[in-house]
Amino acid sequence: MNKTNAMRLLDAAGIPYSYAEYEFDDTDLIGMHAAAETGMDPDRAFKTLVARGDKKGILVFCIPVSCTLDLKKAAQAAGDKKVEMIRMKELLGLTGYIRGGCSPIGMKKKYPTFIDETAGLYDEIGISAGARGLQLILSPEQLMEYADMTPADLVEY
Repeated sequence: MNKTNAMRLLDAAGIPYSYAEYEFDDTDLIGMHAAAETGMDPDRAFKTLVARGDKKGILVFCIPVSCTLDLKKAAQAAGDKKVEMIRMKELLGLTGYIRGGCSPIGMKKKYPTFIDETAGLYDEIGISAGARGLQLILSPEQLMEYADMTPADLVEY
């Protein structure tokens, strides 16, 4: 297994993590597939979504793979009136990552980043390592501090 840029950045920052590999399945439920394949509770496995706010521009949201991003809550957290998901074809150019391998660590630019407040309920959570088929498992507190993430209520119930 080759280290991803996200792993190299965590190593350089001295942040401990483990990782889990899984067989990539190109379905619409990539996050749920990753959680199932790695044996992780879907409430502890987080997906990274990229959106555009009407005032703040590009925004990053990390939410449990078992949930759906509430765009109104996302806009409120970001201080925008309206937030909408970016088009899939924009993802690589904006972040440097492809669908199914988008990590909040090591994007091309530093965007305002938010994580669902439920991350704080766990000692460890999973996020994409920046490549399909690879999950990072780490402390949510260390991730939030390193990636300058703001915890917020972001999901639909």
